[in-house]
Amino acid sequence: MNRFDWPALLRVGLQGLRLRPEAFWALTPYELTVLLGKDGQGAPLSRAGLDRLAQAFPDSKGEE
Repeated sequence: MNRFDWPALLRVGLQGLRLRPEAFWALTPYELTVLLGKDGQGAPLSRAGLDRLAQAFPDSKGEE
């Protein structure tokens, strides 16, 4: 059976993330997962990835 460790989650939410109790209890499990950095998004953007984005979406120069 998969059980939540509520005391640990409360400590992380209220002390670690400095959320107010009403904000903590209003979170969905997914939102809490994202705040804890456990959303499975993988590695941060690499320099090569940033270069690809810059080429695909260049800053405009001059008139817009």
